[in-house]
Amino acid sequence: MSDFPKFVHIHEEGPREGIQIEVKQLTVQEKVKFIESLAETGLKQIDCVSFVNPKRVPSMADATEVAKAIKKKPGVRYTGLWLNQQGLERALELPLDVVGSIRVTASETFSKKNTNRSIEETLQEQRLWLNTYRENAIRLEWGYIMTAFGCSYEGEVPTSRVLEMGQHIVDLAAEYGQPLKGLYLADTVGFATPRDIEYRIGAVRERWPNFKVGLHLHDTRGTGMPNVYAALRMGVDQFDSSVAGLGGCPFAEHKGAAGNVCSEDIVFMCQEMGIETGIDLEALIECARSAERLFGHALPGKVMHAGSLARFRTSA
Repeated sequence: MSDFPKFVHIHEEGPREGIQIEVKQLTVQEKVKFIESLAETGLKQIDCVSFVNPKRVPSMADATEVAKAIKKKPGVRYTGLWLNQQGLERALELPLDVVGSIRVTASETFSKKNTNRSIEETLQEQRLWLNTYRENAIRLEWGYIMTAFGCSYEGEVPTSRVLEMGQHIVDLAAEYGQPLKGLYLADTVGFATPRDIEYRIGAVRERWPNFKVGLHLHDTRGTGMPNVYAALRMGVDQFDSSVAGLGGCPFAEHKGAAGNVCSEDIVFMCQEMGIETGIDLEALIECARSAERLFGHALPGKVMHAGSLARFRTSA
């Protein structure tokens, strides 16, 4: 039986993960304008920058300048990503919304490629984060499990491994007396199919029935939107996505990694199904088209090219 949510929350990743794989480097002004235009669409959370080694991710070398230059719209959270304590401390020095999270990876090899740390080292790093959250009155919200559906280095990631990593997150949160909203499952390199979505969400809910589940999906092999639909049928109402389908993981070891699931495509499908998002679809489509102009090549979003159905209904 389907149990579609009434409202879906979109966490926009375009200005952060979306641009990190692009060859063209945007200026600070171009990035800020892009972020500010996204904020005008009704999006309530926009991931703007990463605090990472600029030698590994050159597009984030100006993260500090971008964070300082954004003119914030009330009611919108402007966030950044950190993968170590140094990055968290940088985030705290800037006018960003620091959202408490625990981040682990289900694949040992991917963990080392992505953060230069083993899973055990990563778990120890999380304790530094949790201490910092407590010292700065930052509320813990989500636990993220990357490569929760598969890894391009290790192949299949067993569901038991995902539950093991989820238990590590739950135990860490309890150790520091921090309530946890839920778990985000990240299909970091695009392995998931709708059947995988149903099975792994079901396994997480069976273990932790009071937790919310969120999804971070990639459209590497064309299953991104079917996976969104499968999750919607199960009542999932939290998705990370990227305007125009921008993005991908630069450490995924295959060229097809580019392409987060597309924000405006999700919004279109939700609206056509009677699910609210609070987002102005036409404004988001224009942001997607502007991204295509910025980068100077076609981007994989579908609705940005075909348009919504609004004009057909208006003329009917």
